[in-house]
Amino acid sequence: MYQPANIPTFEEIYNCYAPQIFRVCLGYTNDPDQAKDLVQETFIAVWKNLPGFRYQSQLSTWIFRIATNHCLRAIEVAKRMPAVELPFDLAESTEESPEEKLSLLYRCIAELEETDRIIISLELEGLPQAEIAAVVGLNKGNVRVKIHRIKEKLAQKFEAYGQFR
Repeated sequence: MYQPANIPTFEEIYNCYAPQIFRVCLGYTNDPDQAKDLVQETFIAVWKNLPGFRYQSQLSTWIFRIATNHCLRAIEVAKRMPAVELPFDLAESTEESPEEKLSLLYRCIAELEETDRIIISLELEGLPQAEIAAVVGLNKGNVRVKIHRIKEKLAQKFEAYGQFR
């Protein structure tokens, strides 16, 4: 069993991964408050289970898997709850700030299928495709193809919202 020489403390793990996990959760939920809650749930699970982590995979892979499981559970719960849609038209605004464009990106990601959301969120966090493949249970070649197709879908969504061309 592999165990690194310098095992990081929980605080080091949290400080290293919390911003990335937040962005992944935001990609799922498109709701900053819910994303913060999911980050908290993720790191509670990490804290509880860290002593039993056997280092058979990378620590980051394990943490991202915990986060995606929490996100998927939250989506299942949300599907059972009725949602109220607020009317808005993104095409009305022609001058978008970087924050508004980022918000639109997360909104478009939230519209993707669950696996696509996981993959593109991890890609945006800069995880190697081999690690993404381990998190989602696909081979590296499939992940590479999926990333290309997801980017095409996102470009189409941006066009539909009047953001490209």
